[in-house]
This record gives sequence, structure tokens and C-alpha cells, in this order.
Amino acid sequence: MLQDVQRIIILRALKLGDLLCTVPAFRALRLAFPTAHITLAGLPWATAFQERFPHYIDELVTFPGYPGLPEQEPDAAAFDAFMQGRQQAGYDLALQLQGNGTIVNDIVKQWNARYTAGFVPAGETPPTPLFTTYPEDLHEIRRHLHLLEHIGIPATQTMLEFPLTSADRRAFEALALPAGDYEYVCIHPGASVPERRWPTAYFAAMADYLASEGWKVILTGTAQEKALTAEVKGYMRFPAIDLAGGTSLGCMAQLIRNCRALVCNCTGVSHIAAATATPSLVISMDGEPHRWAPLRHHLHCTIDWTRQPAMERIYHQCDELLARTSHREPVFKPAATPC
Repeated sequence: MLQDVQRIIILRALKLGDLLCTVPAFRALRLAFPTAHITLAGLPWATAFQERFPHYIDELVTFPGYPGLPEQEPDAAAFDAFMQGRQQAGYDLALQLQGNGTIVNDIVKQWNARYTAGFVPAGETPPTPLFTTYPEDLHEIRRHLHLLEHIGIPATQTMLEFPLTSADRRAFEALALPAGDYEYVCIHPGASVPERRWPTAYFAAMADYLASEGWKVILTGTAQEKALTAEVKGYMRFPAIDLAGGTSLGCMAQLIRNCRALVCNCTGVSHIAAATATPSLVISMDGEPHRWAPLRHHLHCTIDWTRQPAMERIYHQCDELLARTSHREPVFKPAATPC
């Protein structure tokens, strides 16, 4: 269906978890077009993502926002310059992976790529055969693989990746934690959207339960989430180490890789746990575990709090998870090394 594709651009101007869930699609795209120059149109923070995944993404161009898209405030002047640059780039393939296309399809079409593919809302007629109806019932990982298969690109494994570097390991070692590998549990109470956060008092109760069972507890978060971890620690009866704001993204991932388990909201770190094969207990507050829950159920337990708001169930699920995941699985690595 696609011929002589050498320049590709992908629109995915979203947060960490959104991009991590798209890594299998990036991997499939690279395997299909090993010599292509692949550009990601993403949020400013995604520079760190592109630098970690240069084998899939060659370049990041910063998407300047647009009215109706909530991720950042739109900048009209920057948007005009951005659009002009995309139109002049001469892309062979433009992929709309931002959502169902309600707002962004018109933007991507204006990039004038030889091929443009993406999603349309249910009930809307696809403008070309390269568009397909947005599959609401699919997991976020499978959703984008579905689109690639629709345009003739074979799907790869659904496994996530988060490459760790020697710098990440050195930063982790510099923390000088008073606990060895797999002797501590990470508690991450933050999420980018407040409505997706389990109450801090519940996280504190979970942390105290784990501490009472002999586990050392480490609270994690970004600098903006220090107030949340302080609340959790304030509620707790047992001691905990609060590292909020004290780790880089890579150091955080190494911290999660080396912990016994992660307890968190359904947010970016839950996908880091999936990528690093770290057992996790994930609390879903938005009623969409079918879309975002980690796929390897033997490693990850997702609780839909909107349907099962019971702490005793949380404790029981955590006990079961720790009991059946006593041996750490290897981190997934692609069978074929991308160019």
C-alpha cells in the first residue's frame, strides 16, 4: 500500500504514558522502514523521550498547541511557523496518532504528505482508505498497531521498552539507598490529572501495610508532586524515604526496575513498570483499565477503584502479586536490532 517511504512524521503530542504505549507502533514502523527518517511532532518534554529512543525516532519537532487540545496552551504565531515548516519538509507519510481525529486530522492533512493515515470518529466516513474508525474498545497499545496493520505494516510484539543507560545507573547508585535491590517498594501517588489520583490517605494506608510486612517504602514523584508525597508521609505511622523531585526520569526508571514492586495510579510510571518488568499494583480512577492497564496480568494487577473501592481487596491483591512474582523477569529487548 505504501511505496518508497523515506520521510515520516508522527503526531503524538501527549504525555509520557501515551508515548510509552506507542513504542510498539514505533518499533513496527522502524522495522517496516529501516532507512526512513522518522520525526515525532510532540510536546517540548518529549526531547528526553526522543533521546532515549533514537533507534525509533530520529527527530523531535515541537508541536505548539492548538485550540481544543488540552495538553498545552496554544501559541498562534508558533503554530503558523510550525505548519509552514511541516508543509515544506516533503514528508512521504504523515501518521495521526493523537486521537480519534476530531480536531487534528485537518492539521495533519495540511502537511501535504504523499500518504496521510490516521483515525476518524465512529460514524464518520474515512476520507481515504488509509484512515480507519477509531477503535474505542482496544487497548492503547493495540490501537496504534491496528492502524499500522490497516495500512499494510505488520504488527510486532506488544511489549513496552524503556532503555536504561549507564548514566541512569550512576544516578541511581548516587541515591545510596539503605535497601538492596528488590528489598523496597515504591509508592507513587502522583498523576498528571488530579481526577486520576487515588487519595493520599489510601496510599499512606497501603504504604503502612507494606512496611508492617517488612518492606522498606520509598515515595516517588516529580518536583511538582512533592506536596503529594509529603501528605502521604504525614499520614503514615511507619518511616518512609521521600525522593519526590530528587530523581531524573531515567533514575526514576532505574529505581522502579530495582524495586520489589510499584504501587501507583494509572499513569506514566505504571508503563515504566511494564517496560522494566517490575511487578505493579495500579489503581485506575478513570474507569478505563481496558485502555491503559499493563497487559502482562501475571506481573501487574490493576484495580478499577470506580467499581471495587475496598482497601481489603487492595491488600489481598498486593499480597498475591508479591507472592507470585518472587523472581524478576528479564526486560524485553527487540528480536531484531533497529537501524
